Amino acid sequence: MSVLEVMQRERAALCDTFAEVGPDAPTLCDGWLTADLAAHMVARETRPDAALGMFVPPLAKHLDNVMHQLEAKGYEWMVDKLRSGPPFLHRAGPMARANVNENWIHHEDIRRARGDGPRVLDEETDGILWDSLKLASLISGRRIKGAGLTLLTPDSRTRVIKDVQPMVTVTGEPGELVLFMSGRKEAAAVAIDGEPEAIAIVRATKFGV
Repeated sequence: MSVLEVMQRERAALCDTFAEVGPDAPTLCDGWLTADLAAHMVARETRPDAALGMFVPPLAKHLDNVMHQLEAKGYEWMVDKLRSGPPFLHRAGPMARANVNENWIHHEDIRRARGDGPRVLDEETDGILWDSLKLASLISGRRIKGAGLTLLTPDSRTRVIKDVQPMVTVTGEPGELVLFMSGRKEAAAVAIDGEPEAIAIVRATKFGV
């Protein structure tokens, strides 16, 4: 199965969940209901000028305005826009793999907020999510001060995020590790081992955007 096929399948499942729960369901994104999350996803893909607001604080207000404009078009319109698939630039190469990660995380933002547990992933999705953690080692590793962090899967795959002592080891399936490293620590089904002080440092470190 190609990366594009994996992304399209996860996207379809996400849109089905959006349609099932409606616009006012909770999500793991602080302060956002499902309508807000849908607006964020549409803005990210169709309004690059607004998407910059996720990373450039002076543009955050512009992103908020664009999201409000999209929400005014209606929840069903936004879900249909997402269901039609992302623009071409989000369908190929690294962006296709990034979109698997983005769609999977936001699907879990809805599922976990309503109490659903982890899903069993197929081999292709598992591999894409595991590979996405390479970026975490480049970004999040710099944010941890005073402890190290290693990610470990039950089948013994290992990714060192920061190689210093004292070391904290977080064990879980790739999808759960992705949730942990995207800042959704409490929702991730993982085991954390290490000295209590080091674990506290890792738990307090801001991961994700």
